[in-house]
Amino acid sequence: MTRKYFGTDGIRGLTNTAPMTVEVALKVGQAAGARFLRGDHRHRVVIGKDTRLSGYMMESALVAGFTSVGMDVVLLGPMPTPAVAMLTRSMRADLGVMISASHNPFADNGIKLFGPDGYKLSDEDELEIEAMLETDPIRAQPQAIGRAKRIDDARGRYVHFAKNTFPEDLRLDGLRIVVDCANGAAYHVAPDALWELGADVIPLGVSPNGTNINDQCGSTHPALLQETVVASGADIGLALDGDADRLIVVDETGKVIDGDQLMALIALDQHRRGQLKGGAVVATVMSNLGLERKLQAEGLRLDRTKVGDRYVLEAMRASGCNVGGEQSGHIILTDHSTTGDGLIAGLQILAAMVAQGKPASELLNQFEPVPQLLKNVRFKSGAPLENGAVRAAIADAERELEGRGRLVIRKSGTEPLIRVMAEGDDEAQVHAVVDRICDAVRQAAA
Repeated sequence: MTRKYFGTDGIRGLTNTAPMTVEVALKVGQAAGARFLRGDHRHRVVIGKDTRLSGYMMESALVAGFTSVGMDVVLLGPMPTPAVAMLTRSMRADLGVMISASHNPFADNGIKLFGPDGYKLSDEDELEIEAMLETDPIRAQPQAIGRAKRIDDARGRYVHFAKNTFPEDLRLDGLRIVVDCANGAAYHVAPDALWELGADVIPLGVSPNGTNINDQCGSTHPALLQETVVASGADIGLALDGDADRLIVVDETGKVIDGDQLMALIALDQHRRGQLKGGAVVATVMSNLGLERKLQAEGLRLDRTKVGDRYVLEAMRASGCNVGGEQSGHIILTDHSTTGDGLIAGLQILAAMVAQGKPASELLNQFEPVPQLLKNVRFKSGAPLENGAVRAAIADAERELEGRGRLVIRKSGTEPLIRVMAEGDDEAQVHAVVDRICDAVRQAAA
């Protein structure tokens, strides 16, 4: 069945443009609420958001939808996506909602839904909700309309939860850490958690104004973090995205470290301590071949999935693995969380630094990456990947790289982009292959 609303990570789009309108948000609240009215108990949904200007508007529409079908609403305010997942479980809620467009600019927004177990909804549930969006909702009787309540201690609950993933016998005393919160959902909780564990914290991106989320800051724009780490003599820099479910690290020299190296460190550290489960790390087709070779050298597998942290998590649950993620910095550690969590991943990196007494530049150089290049081509409409010339260019590239590298071409699930990635031991060949395919896509999309 073709999806009309849900992409790889919930519903997302330009605010006040379909599907990211208050009308759709109202219907999502009604449909998702009705879908999870199971049993005769008083039903509850928790709603968090990031710091986008449109968050207030979308929150109000969702509250109206949920309460109209008889669900009580607990409002968390600005909170990371993983905090919403955690609080959905701990508050025994029937549903969790995060209002965020993650790393996208402020003008976009999105709706992510979590089931009562704290995991993102299954394809089956999302398709059922989509079908219900096209029907008239069954509204609650007047006496059964839901109530809305805002709680004030959500931040403290999440900080306590995150700190409990850090070894009790370790502290961060003596470490100078720069943390860039992207003017997003973690602007309070991330610096607070690091400070409470003893770190000397230099915060960036902690002054949200509704329009500056991800604006030249955070995990997708690490230049300021790099500059600040070097200028301040910090030991490490941590960069979160707008909803804090992804992490990028900068070492003490200012070098950016991606999610592949972070997964390698965490997985191998757990493997040596006998805590890695499933004999593998789960990652997407975008992860570097160097990671795969490193894991194989340690007797471990790299199990690949299609792009999207939800698919990584599905594979992890199926295989019993407890470490997985994406090169972009979504690190999923199922011993601690049901979704990607940038702060918790960062705490595991810091714990390894303290325990091993090594600088970030040494600790986070777990493998030599194979030359890899990713370029994005924006298109307005149509299906460029179905164009004959594009298909021919891709086929030629696959033949050229056969046995010497990999090619991954895909349409983004969250933006109108065609993503073209190639990797191989010959860097010049990789660049030439990507450029040829991008040129073909641009001509097809013109």
